[in-house]
Amino acid sequence: MQQTTIRYQRPNLYSKQERAIFSPKRYAVIEGATKSGKTVACLSWIIEQAIRGRAGQQYWWIAPVYPQARIAFRRLRRGLSQDLYTANESELTVRLVNGSTVAFKSGEKPDNLYGEDVYAAVIDEASRLREEAWHAVRSTMTATRGPIRIIGNVKGRKNWAYILARRAETGERGWHYAKLTAFDAADAGVIETSEIEQARSMLPESVFKELYLAEPSDDGGNPFGMQAIRDCIAPLSRQSPVLFGVDLAKSVDYTVSIGLDAEGRVASFDRFQEPWEETCRRLATSIGYTPALVDSTGVGDPIVERLQRELPNVMGFNFSSSSKQKLMEGLALAIQTQDIYYPDGPIVTELEAFSYEYTRTGVRYSAPGGLHDDCVMALGLAVHARTNVAGVGVW
Repeated sequence: MQQTTIRYQRPNLYSKQERAIFSPKRYAVIEGATKSGKTVACLSWIIEQAIRGRAGQQYWWIAPVYPQARIAFRRLRRGLSQDLYTANESELTVRLVNGSTVAFKSGEKPDNLYGEDVYAAVIDEASRLREEAWHAVRSTMTATRGPIRIIGNVKGRKNWAYILARRAETGERGWHYAKLTAFDAADAGVIETSEIEQARSMLPESVFKELYLAEPSDDGGNPFGMQAIRDCIAPLSRQSPVLFGVDLAKSVDYTVSIGLDAEGRVASFDRFQEPWEETCRRLATSIGYTPALVDSTGVGDPIVERLQRELPNVMGFNFSSSSKQKLMEGLALAIQTQDIYYPDGPIVTELEAFSYEYTRTGVRYSAPGGLHDDCVMALGLAVHARTNVAGVGVW
């Protein structure tokens, strides 16, 4: 079979933009500011996937509505030499000379996205796209195991794109996360800093942060307060922990151990997934004889009993709706009064995603579906432990 040679040169991308999109991970979520270059980089990425493809293979670009899909379609055509493709304006497809096809689609009717085998896909403006469209696109990749890039401006916190971004940001296996701000683009000479500052002076703060800094607005359901969370960020303490809070898990969630020093600063942070035998050994090594409050709910009860046989200062804490509410209220108070400090990373990500709602039986605290709250629980346990330590090293 005769091979087709395609000569293509990737457009100039600034380094952070290129790293964000061209990650080796199968899945990547890129929260990007307006004009930060996420679209042109993803057009380059999808065309390079198709160039490596074979005749008959499908590569998709999915936008919330057809007019947005058409914009990307036309931008791709402008960037390609005319001898490399044949375009169908009515169907929004670009067929390369190797026989592969890049199709630009709308996610308005998710049922229309089922059926094809797709070898790579870009989901554009994900925060404005229906979650059912994401489900459909993911299903089309089952047989091909193709890669996916999920891009867009941020838009609040109560949407599937925000949740996936937090999963990627906290280290979900096989996922990559990146953020591109307007200032990243300005540093690379793509836009003028003066244009950004003018937008800052004209737009509401929450709108500016979403569109130019890729910082989601507060949807009003966070119990800690977004600014209060950020005010407590500090480097990991170099002092020794005087107490620990530990949230236990085995496979789906994470076991998280957080140690606070005498001033309430996080001095030890460990987050892992291990079998129970290894979990016990790891905790025994890190905790030692330091007082520790450990989740004893459900399967945690025998683990706590086992730890207590070796570690005299371990105490169990059973989660119920009422005890969890008290724990979270204590954590909220500690954060809002800056009584604790923690490093940026998974702890901050979980705190910002955490939410509450009023129900008939009281206040319900939880992470959004699909996200973890293990760091929040461990930090809450550590804060609660500070009020239960009597003397030095003794409960």
